[in-house]
Amino acid sequence: MTDTVSRRAALFAAGLLCCLAAGARAGYPDRPIRVVLPYAPGAAGDIAIRQVQPLLEKRLGQPLVIDYRTGAGGNIGVQDVVRAKPDGYTLVLGATNNFVINQYLYRKLGFDPLEDLAMVGKLADVPAFIYISAAVPAQDYAAFAQYARQHAGKLNYGSPGAGTTPHLSAYMLSEAMHASMTHIPYRGSSLGVQALLANEIQLYIGGYSIAASYMPQGRVRALAVASPTRYPGLKEVPTAAEAGMPDVVLSNWWGLAAPKGTDPAVIAVLSQALNEVLAMPQVRESYAQGGFVPGKGSPAEFEAALRSEARRWQDIVRKSGVMLDN
Repeated sequence: MTDTVSRRAALFAAGLLCCLAAGARAGYPDRPIRVVLPYAPGAAGDIAIRQVQPLLEKRLGQPLVIDYRTGAGGNIGVQDVVRAKPDGYTLVLGATNNFVINQYLYRKLGFDPLEDLAMVGKLADVPAFIYISAAVPAQDYAAFAQYARQHAGKLNYGSPGAGTTPHLSAYMLSEAMHASMTHIPYRGSSLGVQALLANEIQLYIGGYSIAASYMPQGRVRALAVASPTRYPGLKEVPTAAEAGMPDVVLSNWWGLAAPKGTDPAVIAVLSQALNEVLAMPQVRESYAQGGFVPGKGSPAEFEAALRSEARRWQDIVRKSGVMLDN
């Protein structure tokens, strides 16, 4: 009898969720949706969302209006969404820093992204490649680690800014190699890669698109990619595990979220549209060409992954000693 009641309750709950989603789908959205991007135009997240924007608009039946709100490492744009009305018409497209790092990095952030946002889903992963200068006499990770130890305190690594995923990952890699490398921050990846080409820095961690084009000419080398599998566009580059690299390099990613309190049925509509679009073969192909891996999964799965990753970043930030002001 108890099993029968439980089954009926489960069926009722499932039916209720379907009705809620159907109701939200019938009335939502009925006007344009604003997507706040907390970085300047041309960022990886901007490129990723633009590639799927028309497909998402077709499924949702309304325009997506990209609103660039830059400043303070993305905190200004995220805070704008945290304070927005939770009606499903204001979203944020944030990166790893915005969801799982900055709350440990900034002294006075003013909000907790994991508590003050409702997660929709991951848009894209950007697998991190470990690039080294061609001037370094090393063809693989083992040789580079040995070289870095032999030249402890004399090598440099670059990043697109203090506290970014490339900075913190390179710091942890330097620590693992006992290399005591010096961090040199740049205003964006392009300047960092130019410094790598000039051998002003010897190590730079970043996505496929920032430096892969220099590899055929032998101007940079990729020691590994921080990914469970080899990247389709550079199959000759081993994964970090295959290269024997310690598990310290974490990749960047981009995800969508709404203000806390947004109707779960509305979140479900957005999540379904996102997953359907990211599963399309043409999207997967175009993403691969740009260095992206399409995201997938439910809002609950995305949030659980973020909470787990946040604990790891909290420990990394603590070890690095980096602390920033807004």
